Amino acid sequence: MTHLGGPRDDQVRDSGDGPEALALEIADAVERLTNLWTLAAQQGPLRLSQHQLRALRALESSPGLNLTGLAERLETGLPTASRLCDRLEAAGLLERALHPERRREVRLALTPHGRNVLDDIAERRSQALAMALARMGSAERAALRRGMRAYLAAQDGGTLPAAGSVDEE
Repeated sequence: MTHLGGPRDDQVRDSGDGPEALALEIADAVERLTNLWTLAAQQGPLRLSQHQLRALRALESSPGLNLTGLAERLETGLPTASRLCDRLEAAGLLERALHPERRREVRLALTPHGRNVLDDIAERRSQALAMALARMGSAERAALRRGMRAYLAAQDGGTLPAAGSVDEE
């Protein structure tokens, strides 16, 4: 078994089809996918740091989140989260508004521009991934789909999908 995608491409890491060998291959694939994901996010007109993008995603999934909640989600301190929000607000990506019942609390929300930026990033990421998948044959894509579904089911402790239940392309 070889280590894929690194400076030691030809270095033998493990042999066989055991879980350890496959784990090494998957780790390499995840690293490459992470790079693809990051590059696709950076190719738009507005370049966001991973930290800024995580903040916008947190606000997308939890509208009306306050600064403390955002800081907890990002696992950062309040001053850092506040400065991050200052930058995102200055870029027109988020807005702050007083809580209607608790006047000392400020709610954070994506602006329409912020939503558009997240949609654009999601579209670019999807296109980049689709381009990579298009270079695979339909049987390889179907096998990848089956493998991913089986992995997710195993990780979740659920049951594996039936052998013929995966849609072939």
